[in-house]
Amino acid sequence: MDIQWLGHSCFRIRGKETTIVVDPFPKNLGYSIGRPAADILLVTHDHPNHSNVSAVAGEPFLIDGPGEYEVSGVFITGVPTFHDGDNGRRRGKNTVYLIEADDLVICHLGDLGHVLTPAQVEQMSQVDILFVPVGGRTTINAAQASELVSLLEPRIVVPMHFRTEVAPIDLDPVDRFLREMGSKAPAAQPKLVVNRASLPAETQVVLLEYPKR
Repeated sequence: MDIQWLGHSCFRIRGKETTIVVDPFPKNLGYSIGRPAADILLVTHDHPNHSNVSAVAGEPFLIDGPGEYEVSGVFITGVPTFHDGDNGRRRGKNTVYLIEADDLVICHLGDLGHVLTPAQVEQMSQVDILFVPVGGRTTINAAQASELVSLLEPRIVVPMHFRTEVAPIDLDPVDRFLREMGSKAPAAQPKLVVNRASLPAETQVVLLEYPKR
């Protein structure tokens, strides 16, 4: 499997037989999303920077809310959560997705805005790869993200939803999360290539590059 970060909270996940895109954004965000094709398209919530479905080529199967799904041999569970710590009263709902493909379990937290409940932690306890928002302001912050990593104990952590030089939106930079994790800034890589056998023995932070224009 190879995983590419397209910017903000958007990822393209290419498995052996299926390609998944999560949370496509509009061009005016600053990143170069291109025209990714997908078999499955996941949207965590309906805010414009996460739900630009027209940016994705092909005729993907769209999933935009909680539930259990099986599409092309991929098992997906949408877990209902909130975009804030006030039961969604300020920013609405958010769906966390668990994706089971190619003998790996991937979790995309979307714009999670609160600490997970014990039941939610239990539901996500077998995660191998975690996409976690770290920029704060409108989601969990760096300290909360680090605490969540400790609870879920994924093998690989990929930070997302933070401020960069091309998208100077009102979010914290990734450095704060790295400090919370006690990790030096790893060299950013263009994509993550991974399988069950190559997973690290202990939790490892992987920093991905966004595509340059």
